[in-house]
Parts: sequence; C-alpha cells; structure tokens
Amino acid sequence: MQLYPAIDLLAGQSVRLTQGDYRQVSLTAAPLIQVKNLTAAGLKHLHLVDLDGARSQQPVNQAVISTIRQHTPAFIELGGGIRTLTIMDHYLNAGIDRLILGSVAVTTPELVTQAVQKFGADKIAVGIDARAGKVATDGWLTTSTQSPTHLIQAMVRRGVTTFIVTDIGRDGMMKGPNVALLAMLHQTVPNVNIVASGGVHTLADLTALQTAGIQAAVIGKAWQTGSFPLNKLKELEDNDADKTHYSMP
Repeated sequence: MQLYPAIDLLAGQSVRLTQGDYRQVSLTAAPLIQVKNLTAAGLKHLHLVDLDGARSQQPVNQAVISTIRQHTPAFIELGGGIRTLTIMDHYLNAGIDRLILGSVAVTTPELVTQAVQKFGADKIAVGIDARAGKVATDGWLTTSTQSPTHLIQAMVRRGVTTFIVTDIGRDGMMKGPNVALLAMLHQTVPNVNIVASGGVHTLADLTALQTAGIQAAVIGKAWQTGSFPLNKLKELEDNDADKTHYSMP
C-alpha cells in the first residue's frame, strides 16, 4: 500500500486543521524538519497542500515548496491554488511529481482536460473533497452541488486516472476513514487509482481500505502525533511490497 505522509502549509508553516476549519489550526514542527525526518525514515511519498493557495485561489507557499523539493528524493504530490496551466508547468518543472487539481475540476473542468493532454495522466490527479455528500471547493470554504460520484465519473471521461478522496468530516479527527464512500467510488470506477484521505490512524483502517479495494492513503495527523510512528509507516510500505504480515505495537 502506498502511504503519503501529509504536510499542510499555512503562512510557510506546517499546520493541522480540524475538519478543514481554518479557525481550528494547530502548529506542528517546521516543514523542513518534518521533511528531513520523513526522508531519514525512508518514506517514499509525500502529500503537500498549500492551504493559503487553496483559500486564495493562487499559489502562496511556492518558496517553501521549492525548498522541500530540494531536500527530499520522495515522490511529491501537491495541491492548493493550482488553477492555470502556467502554474502547473512551473511546479512540474520545479520537480513536483504530481499535481492535485481541486476546485477547477468543478468550476473549470475543461482545464483538467487540457492539463491531462498537456502533461499526462500520471502528472495530474483530481482531489475530491466531500462534505455531507457534496464536493467542497475553495479550500473547503464552499460546498458545490456536485456529488463525489458524479464528479469522479466526469473526470474519468476527461482522462483522469488518480483521485485523492477526502471526507472533510473525518479529517483530523482520527476516527477512521469513510470506507463506505471510498468503496462505493471504487465500485463505480474500478480501474482508477483512489487515494484515501481523512481519518486514517490505525492498521485496522488500512486493512479496511485494502479490503475495499483502496491501495493508497494519506496519513496526516496520525503521523505527526506519533499514532503512526515513521518507522512503522516504512515497515508497512516495505512489508506490503513483500506481501508479508505486520503489526503495530
């Protein structure tokens, strides 16, 4: 299973939100310290979010993101404020491995088509952030009328093959992912890559996701609080690749 430790950036700092609420912000360690710790632990993937960018609809934390890229060989996926082909080109040329398009998938779906055609489906993912059965946009500040099912089907028709699906109500709560939603989306579009996000904090959560057909997950608050120690995340990835069993302490 691919595991993506998450770093959310706000004003150049690494933070955690609770259920996407900007009024409930907690600071974590400095971004570069976190990246160095992840790299030292041998983690191979990183999920970055420019929270300022998502809220202001344009990139804000570019300098920090560039520095992070320079300090880790990990595969980096990045979301937040990515709304033009020019910005996409900038980030990809700077070494970001995959971009996550969120709000534009709802507001400007043709841009998603253009991005996939220009950069390739391996470089472009779509983030589907769900709240009460509808897709949220603009840094989770606005709720659209589209359902996650409708959006994922529409984006598949536009050539998207990877989706990061977040249940906002589970984000930062450490109460388990929305397996029912993720399983339903997997059954709807079984041939795409769905990355689970929101609430993942135990081995049982990962097992439930795999049973539902989900083979990748973002780990946010759980790794930063130590609920999922970095050495255990590394063990989970390595042992899964070896098809052996593992256990949490």
